Amino acid sequence: MNTQPSESRKQRSARRAGEFPPAPEPLVVPVFDSHTHLDITIQEAGVPGLEAGGDPVETLITVAAKAGVDRLVQVGVDVASSRWGAELAARHPSVLATVALHPNEAPGLADLDEALREIEALAGEPRVRGLGETGLDTFRTGEEGRAAQEASFRAHIAIAKRHGKALVIHDRDAHRDVLRVLDEEGAPETVVLHCFSGDADFAAECVRRGYYLSFAGTVTFASAGSLREAAALTPPEQMLVETDAPFLTPVPYRGRPNASYLVPVTVRALVGITGRDLDELCAAISANGERVFGSWR
Repeated sequence: MNTQPSESRKQRSARRAGEFPPAPEPLVVPVFDSHTHLDITIQEAGVPGLEAGGDPVETLITVAAKAGVDRLVQVGVDVASSRWGAELAARHPSVLATVALHPNEAPGLADLDEALREIEALAGEPRVRGLGETGLDTFRTGEEGRAAQEASFRAHIAIAKRHGKALVIHDRDAHRDVLRVLDEEGAPETVVLHCFSGDADFAAECVRRGYYLSFAGTVTFASAGSLREAAALTPPEQMLVETDAPFLTPVPYRGRPNASYLVPVTVRALVGITGRDLDELCAAISANGERVFGSWR
């Protein structure tokens, strides 16, 4: 969950009004959405194509599949959403889950240690494949909350390593500190930079370390020239794509609600940035999903 760059009041209102964009042309080679919030999408934006009496989760998954987005990673931001995601993944073959305390949630918890114990218990579930989104956010959390935020991040790193799960990082205005903490703790085998927001230099450093860079709709924003430079140098074998739905809807639909069926818009933007063949890039992204999160089957 990363609303970077910040949404305007008008954009937030449009997103919450449920004005979903039209479906894009489906992908021939299916991909997956590496980071979505089905629960927040339903709560804040509604569901595209939901018939009376329909199941909103099933509808979101079905609409995505029709666009060539046949697998999803449901991401937790607190204990409740993490538990919800783990339960969904346990019963749905096209969904895997990650669990975590969002870095902006951690400082406000009355008992951080107890919440972390609950996250670790969920991390042991077989279809929970990552710890995230965790990390550092110096944009929304002030100095008074940063010690708790960093302590939570370090704890998530340890949990990821104990359970052999991917670490999914929320990094907002904290690139240097994220790398510092990873170096001090020792990074897990698999690290994903969710909604990658750095420039080419930071991307090169992450690529050198073997991390995966996950690109969201932000790569299509007019102001995101440095982000496009970062995407251009990212090897296809280290690239993921995501929606962060219902946030960060790609251009030309910025400000309207996002959902996994819009992944093809961002993938096609990445094709334009990287000059790669669409089907080959989709195949690479799909294979990366299996390496990062394991099989959905």
